[in-house]
Amino acid sequence: MKPTIDYYFALILPFAYLGHVSSLDVAEKHGATIRFFPVNLGALFSETGGLPLSKRHSARQSYRWLELQRWREARKMPLNFQPAHFPTDPTLADCTAIVLAQYGGNVADFAHRAYRACWELDRDIADEHVIAGILDDLGERKGDLLVAARSDDVKSLYAQNARQAAAAGAFGSPVYRLNGEAFWGQDRLELLGSALESGRAPYRPL
Repeated sequence: MKPTIDYYFALILPFAYLGHVSSLDVAEKHGATIRFFPVNLGALFSETGGLPLSKRHSARQSYRWLELQRWREARKMPLNFQPAHFPTDPTLADCTAIVLAQYGGNVADFAHRAYRACWELDRDIADEHVIAGILDDLGERKGDLLVAARSDDVKSLYAQNARQAAAAGAFGSPVYRLNGEAFWGQDRLELLGSALESGRAPYRPL
């Protein structure tokens, strides 16, 4: 049986962007399937005691800048440290990803393009025209998808994803969960790859 990775993410976060392609590579290398779960980060923080960036201690904010510089270099990816549209509301983008997952669309490619829109191209992923353009590029039926993304049913799934993420041990983005074991942060992808390669039993909290 192929291993399955549950991928909890928010399309507005730079570390999720930095790890996205690498996470796909890890999954492909080890023959794993990825299940995509976009989460409302504010709701997840409310569930788990997290704080939005602006409310974190200055030491944490300063360290974030260091990590962004290190990982931009390590991943060899373009990254605008101060994009024109951050913070912005990722709800439409996240909910569009939910709809794509429901209907077997290319969630991985959509997510990659949405991340790039914010962190490379200075575009606002809260703007319907930006999301519609990404869907056009993917050859998806943007009208139907955008209507569905705004539906109460999909918004309910979006909220449910945050509760599910918290129950799964996630408290930020990105989190990759394998066999019940959570790996928080794109800097844990090497450890995720090692767990897939060894096939070891999942670690549990003591």
